[in-house]
Amino acid sequence: MELKEKLVSSFLAFENTVDVDAPVHDIRSQAIKVFEEKGFPTKKEEAWKYTSLNAILKHDYSIFPKEENALEFKDVKKYFLHDLDTYKIVFIDGKYSSHLSETTHDKIDVCLMSSALTHDKYKPVIDNYFNKVAQKDGLTSLNTAFSKEGAYIYIPKNKLADKPIQIIHFSTGKESLQLLQPRNLIVVEENSHVQIIERHQSLTSNPVLTNSVTEIFADKRAIVDYYKIQNDNETASLIDNTYIQQQAQSIASVHTFAFGGNITRNNLNFYQQGQGIDSILNGVTILEGKQHVDHNTLVHHTEPNCESHQDYKGIFDEKATGVFNGKIIVNKEAQKTNAFQSNNNILLSDKATINSKPQLEIFADDVKCSHGCTIGQLDEQALFYMRSRGIGEKEARALLMYAFANNVLESVKIPQLKQRINKLIANKLGVNIGFDL
Repeated sequence: MELKEKLVSSFLAFENTVDVDAPVHDIRSQAIKVFEEKGFPTKKEEAWKYTSLNAILKHDYSIFPKEENALEFKDVKKYFLHDLDTYKIVFIDGKYSSHLSETTHDKIDVCLMSSALTHDKYKPVIDNYFNKVAQKDGLTSLNTAFSKEGAYIYIPKNKLADKPIQIIHFSTGKESLQLLQPRNLIVVEENSHVQIIERHQSLTSNPVLTNSVTEIFADKRAIVDYYKIQNDNETASLIDNTYIQQQAQSIASVHTFAFGGNITRNNLNFYQQGQGIDSILNGVTILEGKQHVDHNTLVHHTEPNCESHQDYKGIFDEKATGVFNGKIIVNKEAQKTNAFQSNNNILLSDKATINSKPQLEIFADDVKCSHGCTIGQLDEQALFYMRSRGIGEKEARALLMYAFANNVLESVKIPQLKQRINKLIANKLGVNIGFDL
């Protein structure tokens, strides 16, 4: 049985495990119909032209975990920002791990999606926000149909989350082949601020496919800082669908650090609905082997006097493949828009590949919009200069690549996270550099 048919036929069994009287029952039922109609994307679709899922969809994945698995903190400590006091929402093979987590209901809600979907306390927020900005494509609809568990974060008006929030998903390999579908909902009301760090980490050599959906709502003058760390095993694949809706004068930034995995697809969509909005999309990708990362971004400007800034840097070695497909849409009413998009890449091998497609669709006439793309190699003259000053070739190449990615790292607002990212980059480049950028 193909994976699509298996998922459709498993939906009834899934419905028997959840509350059919829950507010989202009808949403789930409609979503499985959309998935049944549209299925998985193929390379025939323009947005998926450079990424094929065929290799990872041929597996007979386990859809429902058969048993709960426990992990000791000492065994997974390195995947946490353990030198920083944070709230933590941790899942093991799709199930909540209470002993690794630290949640709260003190002034803000940092808890479980499963609770929010079933308890009347959260019904107003679920009714107003759940599945309201997520697209109705095949993969997102599949996640919606099986939506049960994930992170629920609600920051009321005029509240500052007193510490960052970590969302971590572990897969242990107890199932030989596993499909995970976490669903996150993050609502940040007027004049509030939150910092969130998300990570998907496989602890096994068994194939794992994660189809994740996150909806983020930033109300007037809200500030949302979101950081994605993607440094997984070569048998783990991730399809990350993130949808962000912003209201007037809000600031939302998403940093994506893609350092590993089999196939990684990041669908990042910003929808501006007000004036004075700033949307920030930054990314650093460092790949080797046969790894594949595809960044697909959209920023939709609908009203005047807004900004968006996209800066993606990629370094590709061996037979790695990178894709950047970025689109900016400026409606006719969105005058005085300032939209900037940049994608710069370095190829360290003749067999590495980058496919870059920046796009502007502008229907307003009083705007400042630009996009750019570069693909090249390291500057040989700069390498020669550094080596003539006594710096080894390996270290010189690493310093140039650090400098290449530096402006993206400068915008990371959590010092401990910035230090961790520096170390990850140094490990990827195979050097030990004794300073922080």
